Amino acid sequence: MPVIESSAAVLILWAVIGYGLGSVPFGLVVTRAFGLGNLRQIGSGNIGTTNVLRTGSKAAAALTLLLDGGKGAAAVLLARSLAGEDAAQAAGLMAFLGHCFPVWLGFKGGKGVATFLGLLLALAWPAGIACCLTWLAAAAASRISSMGALVSALSAPVWAFVLGYQAVIALSVLLAAIVFIRHSANIARLRAGTEPRIGQK
Repeated sequence: MPVIESSAAVLILWAVIGYGLGSVPFGLVVTRAFGLGNLRQIGSGNIGTTNVLRTGSKAAAALTLLLDGGKGAAAVLLARSLAGEDAAQAAGLMAFLGHCFPVWLGFKGGKGVATFLGLLLALAWPAGIACCLTWLAAAAASRISSMGALVSALSAPVWAFVLGYQAVIALSVLLAAIVFIRHSANIARLRAGTEPRIGQK
């Protein structure tokens, strides 16, 4: 954990700002802008990149990935520049929770992987890059998006430790735990051998 230097009021303010940024449902916005229909009625109904890919539009999926990752990074970078490292972690955590539990969608959001990677890139870019490469390797090897997400999340605190970002380890463990909870249905399907592969509708 970083040294707490900001006041409670400042941390709460950045937590609220982070949540607001994170709760923007870019998957829904992008699919509607591309004329691809209501994402809630496509595939799993999830608002994340993997489900956007099920619309058949790789461009929409790529844009969703960038925007969902970008909102996590933006929350961290804004808070860091205007308040400090403790506020950056508070904003990043709440951006992640905002994506997973957006008030605008009845607290039924995405699984947080892109936002998690985006905020980690902003907090500790070497660890973030390592996690992104881990995701790519695991997803490419398995052809299963959720496998890439789970392996990457599990690797986050390890990379933070190995690369010397001790202040990020606790947050990485917390976020990885939430990623696993959000993927509980995927884990069940992985165990049963019925988890869809990348690009499969």
